[in-house]
Amino acid sequence: MNDPQNISISSKNSQIQSVDSKYIQQHLANERTYLAWIRTSVTIMGVGFLITNLHFSTPNLKIQMADLLAKIIGLASISVGILALMFSTISYFQKGKEINRQTFHFSRSVVVFLSFSLILVFLVFGLYYLYVWQLI
Repeated sequence: MNDPQNISISSKNSQIQSVDSKYIQQHLANERTYLAWIRTSVTIMGVGFLITNLHFSTPNLKIQMADLLAKIIGLASISVGILALMFSTISYFQKGKEINRQTFHFSRSVVVFLSFSLILVFLVFGLYYLYVWQLI
């Protein structure tokens, strides 16, 4: 039952760990963050697609500037969504390496870039609605 040879083999197996398994909680958190960025990028693209389709499916909106803004919203939303997906994928792999090396660094540049990009898209949203509601 309690064979000493089996006990020593099992203790050797429990001592052998990969670098990834030492930091499994951090890797799982990194993966959850990555999946949240994917959801965010899909949502950004979806909102731009929705606004563009709603604009062009409404027959009584024939304002040239609103047409242009709707196209810009669609293109900008898709661009920001794709950039968010690319940056989050690169960040995911970099953070995985940093976790294993225990040298994690917060990536301010990605957050700042995506925040400013979204602010610009939302400003175009605001201009669009000002033209559609004929406030300008």
